[in-house]
Amino acid sequence: MLKKPLKELLGDLEQELLRLGYTEGSMNFYRNRWSKIIKFAEDRNEIYYSEQLGIDFIESHYRIFEKDFDKTLSQKDTQELRIIRMIGDFQLHHTVLRRFYKHRKLLADLYYINISNNFKKYCEQRDYSKVTVDHYVKQSERFMDYLLSQGVRDCHDIKLPVINGYIRTLASYTYKTVEQVICSIRSFLKYLQEQEVLKTDLASKTPMVQARKQTRIPSVWTKEELDTLIGVIDRGSPKGKRDYAMILLACVLGLRVTDIKNLTFGCFHWEEKKLIFTQSKTRETVTLPIPAEVGWAVIDYLKYGRPKVESQIIFVRHMAPFLPFSESDHLSQLIRDYMRIAHLPTLKKHRGMHSLRHTAASRMLEHDTPLAVISDILGHTETDSTAVYLKVDIKKLKECCLSAPEVYAHE
Repeated sequence: MLKKPLKELLGDLEQELLRLGYTEGSMNFYRNRWSKIIKFAEDRNEIYYSEQLGIDFIESHYRIFEKDFDKTLSQKDTQELRIIRMIGDFQLHHTVLRRFYKHRKLLADLYYINISNNFKKYCEQRDYSKVTVDHYVKQSERFMDYLLSQGVRDCHDIKLPVINGYIRTLASYTYKTVEQVICSIRSFLKYLQEQEVLKTDLASKTPMVQARKQTRIPSVWTKEELDTLIGVIDRGSPKGKRDYAMILLACVLGLRVTDIKNLTFGCFHWEEKKLIFTQSKTRETVTLPIPAEVGWAVIDYLKYGRPKVESQIIFVRHMAPFLPFSESDHLSQLIRDYMRIAHLPTLKKHRGMHSLRHTAASRMLEHDTPLAVISDILGHTETDSTAVYLKVDIKKLKECCLSAPEVYAHE
């Protein structure tokens, strides 16, 4: 691809932002920064944009690295970094990567809006879970937004090079995220082929990242870490009562975050001491015993912590309006906040709510609970999905070791 001079590159970027509907206030902000970058480049006799030019600019004007080292980097400084990254991304991919920006509606083109609506109906007719449908639609809309940025205004014109170009924009994501995004795109391409919009099977030609669960070691908490985390929760406050009950449901019963957020009053059968609910992922109905610690935590929240709202959803936000958690809220920030209070390291492993589910499984394994029983409790449709937790039980792994043959040195 022919490299454009900085002024021409920024001119194209300006047109793209205008196409995306950026406000005049935002555009004036970007133009102000761009003029400074152009002046900086001219002073260095540089015609083209480069990553080094961008780094030197923000360091010269804002002392970003010094502030980062001193841990004084502000939100404003972060915005300056985003401006530089936007230019680099646009030069590389000729698109504005939307992970830097918040738009309520990603698509404004009526043609692609109709395609998206029909794709959503297609997914629903295939009886995908709501979480899967929302994920597929969201990722396909991002792909269609990319198509528009590349001048592709009709799905009939999608070709493999543009698909590969979009995949290259995912380079900074984890392999698991890339796998999930590509899976969504392949499903979208398959839909287009079934609707005879595409004449070629581009789905099968789209490269797939294999991120098999069996190759990963789950993130789990030690007993000491979990005790420390739970110990810092203010169980005397309404929010603390809620958080304590939710965390126990994850680390004792192994519930998924979505299922915890969807629990209603009708799910708790107190006389029978049973929790009965339909899993959002598998659509299977699961019946679990309610341990005393979990039951009393939920009761304490309902009696003395939960806001007086009409919703049948048990766990709600504690800031007005008191609504249930959104589907996109994975509650990871909730865990990270308590980790900071407890002075627990946050960078070693994934430490979100889902890691507490992993912890529940590994604890059951430590107590010699059969794998099939753990599978039933976690709601896995196959025991292969549960077998991954064997990797965190070192004692059990040692029992599987084979005797190594003796090795004789050759004289």
